[in-house]
Amino acid sequence: MIRSFIIVVGLQLFASAAEAPASAAEPKKPNIVMIYADDVGYGDLSCNGATRYKTPALDMLAASGINFHAGYSAGSTCTPSRFSLLTGNLPWRQKGTGILPGDAALILPAADQATLPSRLKSAGYTTAVVGKWHLGLGDGKQPIDWNKEVVPGPREVGFDFSFIMPATGDRTPCVFLRNGKVVDLDPADPISVSYKQKVGDDPTGRENPELLEMGLVHGHDGTIVNGISRIGFMSGGKKARWIDQDIADTLTGQTVQFIKDNKDKPFFIYFATHDTHVPRAPHSRFVGKSGLGPRGDAMLQLDWSVGAVMASLAEHGLLENTLVIFSSDNGAVLGDGYADQAQERLGDHKPSGPWKGGKYSNFEGGTRVPFIAAWNGRIKPGASDAIIGQVDLMNTLGAIAGAPALKDGVANDSLDMSAALLGDSPKGREWLLGGASPDFLRVGDWKVIPGGEGKKQLFNLAADPGEDKNLAEENPSKLKEMLERYKQLKAQKQTR
Repeated sequence: MIRSFIIVVGLQLFASAAEAPASAAEPKKPNIVMIYADDVGYGDLSCNGATRYKTPALDMLAASGINFHAGYSAGSTCTPSRFSLLTGNLPWRQKGTGILPGDAALILPAADQATLPSRLKSAGYTTAVVGKWHLGLGDGKQPIDWNKEVVPGPREVGFDFSFIMPATGDRTPCVFLRNGKVVDLDPADPISVSYKQKVGDDPTGRENPELLEMGLVHGHDGTIVNGISRIGFMSGGKKARWIDQDIADTLTGQTVQFIKDNKDKPFFIYFATHDTHVPRAPHSRFVGKSGLGPRGDAMLQLDWSVGAVMASLAEHGLLENTLVIFSSDNGAVLGDGYADQAQERLGDHKPSGPWKGGKYSNFEGGTRVPFIAAWNGRIKPGASDAIIGQVDLMNTLGAIAGAPALKDGVANDSLDMSAALLGDSPKGREWLLGGASPDFLRVGDWKVIPGGEGKKQLFNLAADPGEDKNLAEENPSKLKEMLERYKQLKAQKQTR
């Protein structure tokens, strides 16, 4: 566990460094820390309007860098956004990039086909992933044997070090993998996992609801681990199973340790937090502190993790040579399978802020998420309305790191947005395709949701940021123009 007094001192150093003047010599190889939150809406941060609780570490990060008001994930659910972030391809370019089951095969290309970590490795970086994975493991030719090294996985796509949750917190197996091997696995207690039928004698939420410490609403009725039933079944691995309330401490600790171990060379770490994804079971330090129940408490826990990472960077004198990016894989969701009172205790809190919708939605709240970039002494503090997508980070971070130029056929949708990300230009994307199908197109202030065979929707986000007025019928010429642009862009093999 990261001690609180270290975080306080570190954040003081962080604040002092943020006020320091820019260095005369610009670092050429900045460390890159990508903190990728899970199911966090734009309005879940107090710097973006939340008033029921405070997120001081995130607020400080935003105040020291650029808070983008038009930052987008590639999809309104987790796997598609993570796929795009790490490949620079929009999710609809590859089959099987929807929300993956817990036993899915790896969907990322091999490192030699270009991924974000492999591209940064080519520029001399040591790379790591810590946290939620949910991009599949193994080759899919046979069921994963969790008692052996699981390959292919993060290493095969370019990560030198990995400490991951195989899928999500609500899916089996409920264990961590370090560099492909289950942590603390007892060979005498082998793990067995199935998503088709029950394995072993562990009780399930379906058969023994009286054993649940967190009620379920739908699904999530498989094996019970820590009083919480999951999707899927598992037996064995009792010593290796995580404790939900300690997940944030464990993942944050691994991230801080990686920073310490690699402080003397350029590094990239993709820290994929889990806090606000179900099941929400924050540590006792945060329980009851937000007033909004487990989801709000989990936001405070996430903010603590961000503070711990920033404190670690400050402690090792790395703030002036580290680019830190914070964002979320999709918008907010309240009830998502468990009875944790997220909806009942919401009050006047608006997780999506001014945007309509949330996770699973084609409206802005589904993909318009928190997006902060900070680099003390390099990025001038402020805010930006530039349109920028997470799909652009493949190209953008490679450019900042001095990686070789992208070849045709890879990162097909990733633009070099380094000028906008670093605050050198207020100009962002002219257009943005969003969603897994894709499901919408934004061009400037205009947005169209084709709707398949359903009702087409057209909005002007400058005049109507809440997407309350569908202009499709009263502005048929603009609707036609937007639909034609949508079809044109979708038909292109390489939009960049």
